[in-house]
Amino acid sequence: MYAIIKTGGKQYRVQEGDVVMIEKLDAEEGAAVEFDQVLTVVKDGSVEIGKPVVAGAKVTGKVVAQGKEKKILVFKYKAKSNYRRRQGHRQPFTKVVIEKILA
Repeated sequence: MYAIIKTGGKQYRVQEGDVVMIEKLDAEEGAAVEFDQVLTVVKDGSVEIGKPVVAGAKVTGKVVAQGKEKKILVFKYKAKSNYRRRQGHRQPFTKVVIEKILA
């Protein structure tokens, strides 16, 4: 059984026991989180597709960690004009373990 959920403007395919890194949530480590935007649920070969979400479906999880991704460098450059700008960025994330899919 798996589900497709939407959070942080992105979609994730999750199963019970999966550990997913999603966009940052305002939750402490060890806190329970609930995703109610479930787009699709597949159980024993039967597919239930929401319009746009599946009614009554929820996915619950537990926050394992908060962190930041590896740094990426953003470099702007214009030829022949001595223009150079360097900037770094580290995207924050929340690591969540999926505990239960209710559908």
